[in-house]
Amino acid sequence: MSISLMSVSFASNAALPSPVSESVPNAEVVGKDMFTYYLFDVYEATLFAPKGEYEKGKPIALTLKYQRSLDGKKIAERSIDEMKKQAKLDSEKAKRWLQDMVDIFPDVKEGDVLTGVATEEGNALFYFNGENAGEVKDPEFTQKFFDIWLGENTSEPKFRKALLGIK
Repeated sequence: MSISLMSVSFASNAALPSPVSESVPNAEVVGKDMFTYYLFDVYEATLFAPKGEYEKGKPIALTLKYQRSLDGKKIAERSIDEMKKQAKLDSEKAKRWLQDMVDIFPDVKEGDVLTGVATEEGNALFYFNGENAGEVKDPEFTQKFFDIWLGENTSEPKFRKALLGIK
């Protein structure tokens, strides 16, 4: 994986993607990086949090701008695999969450943006190219989903540090 930290700041919320400004109060960029698998750029990820300060349990938004075409079902399957790597996951829950994500995640192509929002209530909202794609009302799902990128047991610790702005 190739990691490069890019510093980005926005002068106002007007420059933020709509789902971010609508869902995260005083949203600012925490960190940004390109996720690369082997030699291929997969997506550019940007983490937003209130005042640019990530705090577990507070609203956040994670945008993934895809650099290549991917099947939505494969994205959902990879997400469940990554969630299982974080911690033990009940098989019934995994099946339910997989189906939720299959229903929500579309096929993507280069330039498409998938945004996930963790709300104050612990729900996960998803947007595809700025349009509402679905919601999972389960705080456990929300935590495990965002832990794919932000959890201490992530499979990509350097990428996590870049998103969290840790040097």
